[in-house]
Amino acid sequence: MEKLTVVGSGIMGRGIAYTAAISGFNVVLNDVNEENLKKAQLYIEKELLKSAERGYLTSKQVEMAMTNLNYTTDLQTAAHDADIVIEAVFELIDIKIDVFKKLDVICPEHTILATNTSTMSPTEIAAQTSRPDKVVAMHFFNPVHKMKLIEIIRGLDTSDETVAKVKEIGAKLGKETVEVNEFPGFVTSRMNCLIGNEAMNMLMEGIASAEDIDKAMKLGLNHPMGPLELADLVGLDSRLRNMEYLYKTLGEKYRPSPLLIKYVKAGRLGRKSGTGFYNYES
Repeated sequence: MEKLTVVGSGIMGRGIAYTAAISGFNVVLNDVNEENLKKAQLYIEKELLKSAERGYLTSKQVEMAMTNLNYTTDLQTAAHDADIVIEAVFELIDIKIDVFKKLDVICPEHTILATNTSTMSPTEIAAQTSRPDKVVAMHFFNPVHKMKLIEIIRGLDTSDETVAKVKEIGAKLGKETVEVNEFPGFVTSRMNCLIGNEAMNMLMEGIASAEDIDKAMKLGLNHPMGPLELADLVGLDSRLRNMEYLYKTLGEKYRPSPLLIKYVKAGRLGRKSGTGFYNYES
């Protein structure tokens, strides 16, 4: 399992590609948008140089990663000889299914098709392909190169062989893995979305400031990052899509906070827009 393709060059896609490249995989990063792909390439190259300056990577590791990375807007070129493809596009089921249908035609029979999702059903996605036994969900966490966990979520027909290979890939990426039977939200997203949503409701109700809510969770419950900081990092539009999906599939307790809906409507999407629950423009 040496050739790894990532589809989608957003925050998660570029993070997965960066991590795979420094781990020794031959990586192709694909995106339909050439401008987004160029931004991802600049980001990855900057991160590699920064990591070398800080002593996290050697110059040889940076050179290897640069050599291992390729970029293309053509999906056929990106995936025709891949051992595994990790899809990291928007958390919208129709978009993901469209990508998987195309990959199913392009990729060799042995290729594992993985979706990087925090909520979506690998069973539903796999059913649109001719290889449901080779379809799985790999839920990475942001920032990918620092976070140690990958949730591996089996679809109904995912084979033991596929899960075993994905665990091997996770180990090569330097990650710990947990195996989860499919259910909306898996393990981490169900818990995290509830905590974040309640923090937003508390802020809306004037119980405490964003800073103090996050400080309480960090110092009182030993969370490494406050729930509102984390939502800003993930992107409030992404969090809203996740909440809407969980609300639809799991019911009332996942109803999105009115404050989250209001912020997304206002374009306050977190770090990527410059403002969310905190201001990042400076």
